[in-house]
Amino acid sequence: MNLAAMDPTTYDAQLEEKRIKLEKIFADFDTPNLEVFSSEPAHYRMRAEFRIWHEGEDMYYYMFDKALDSKVRCDQFLPASQLINDMMPALIAELKQNTMLRHRLFQIDFLSTLSGEILVSLLYHKQLDEQWQAEAKTLKETLATKFNVNIIGRARKQKFIFDKDFVIESLQVNGEQLQYHQIENSFTQPNGKVSVKMLEWAIDVTKESTGDLLELYCGNGNFSIALAQNFDRVLATELAKPSVESAQYNIKINEIDNLQIIRMSAEDFTDAMAKKRSFRRLEGIDLDSYNCNTIFVDPPRAGMDPDTVKLVQGYERIIYISCNPNTLIDNLGELSKTHNITRFALFDQFPYTVHMESGVFLERK
Repeated sequence: MNLAAMDPTTYDAQLEEKRIKLEKIFADFDTPNLEVFSSEPAHYRMRAEFRIWHEGEDMYYYMFDKALDSKVRCDQFLPASQLINDMMPALIAELKQNTMLRHRLFQIDFLSTLSGEILVSLLYHKQLDEQWQAEAKTLKETLATKFNVNIIGRARKQKFIFDKDFVIESLQVNGEQLQYHQIENSFTQPNGKVSVKMLEWAIDVTKESTGDLLELYCGNGNFSIALAQNFDRVLATELAKPSVESAQYNIKINEIDNLQIIRMSAEDFTDAMAKKRSFRRLEGIDLDSYNCNTIFVDPPRAGMDPDTVKLVQGYERIIYISCNPNTLIDNLGELSKTHNITRFALFDQFPYTVHMESGVFLERK
């Protein structure tokens, strides 16, 4: 991470560079005008991870700066949410004066929300005994006088929770409040406000939909929950067990009655749809009863495998969110043979970095 590049006064310029770069990457495709969704120039990341440096009586957060090829002390961190920045000095002050809690502590992870909750994970190169647990409980109680905080202690084959290992995020999406269970150490969208813009964009491009929606790689149901309003039914798949559990929780707290989550990989689901194999996890689910003419995919950086691309081509309308424009381009090489790109968006999830989150909406030719 290039910490020196994180200057809010340069934000608009760096976003313009991304716009130009993305349009250049897509130059060989017939795309509509690019819709650009900006980030806050500071305090936009809802989560952050820091290594801990011990130096005599002092200890501090640090990150490794690739540009400088060295570690950089981080008493504050511009990309992190204001809540994380408020917590950083308060937490380090308590840890410095507690020999038990600071000993062999090597990393601290923060997960915050726009709704004011924060989760702190303390990672150790030692086993955590009963004395550590007592001190950690006291630390939680002390910090809780100022913050809506929960604490986790992690060591090899150990995990202690004071009092929850998750937060509940509340997002205002088109004026409606959606709640999301976000568990420690699992994937969540890092930029809360840009995540809202992504949800609103996806709702907008599917607002005149008919039939059902299929979503692959659904995570904690982030998009499924928001898009359920536009479809008769939604069927979604996700492989990671913690994410599936969060998605089920989110279905309940948002009172969504037309969404079903299946725990399986996109590749296995592709085989199931092609009737290549039968799966116990699909017992009692009649895939043929779904009238899915729209599919939503938000794959990992590697993009979709060829079989999944072929599956996706079978749908009239495709919403594709990508964290890697290069693999999106590869997949579009096939998808564009059968579909036209009718919406095209850049979401600046990661300011001051080369990473670009993009979205395309495709409709059958």
